[in-house]
Amino acid sequence: MYKLKKVTMYGTESFVILRENADGTITSFGEYPDNTDYQQFKQDIANGAELQDEDGNVMSAQAVTEFLQGLK
Repeated sequence: MYKLKKVTMYGTESFVILRENADGTITSFGEYPDNTDYQQFKQDIANGAELQDEDGNVMSAQAVTEFLQGLK
């Protein structure tokens, strides 16, 4: 399961991706094309993994599709 968290850095709004791991830990990473966690995230989401918005609501298939289109 993945969750998005909006952050503002240097006046620019972006997001951090949070992933719940099987052992109960959480991994966080940003939208960096060279990051292997980010690449796995894109693949998992494209294959139907659950993505939650910042409020914990599961995003609809349409919302996920739109989100994926905006990624690097």
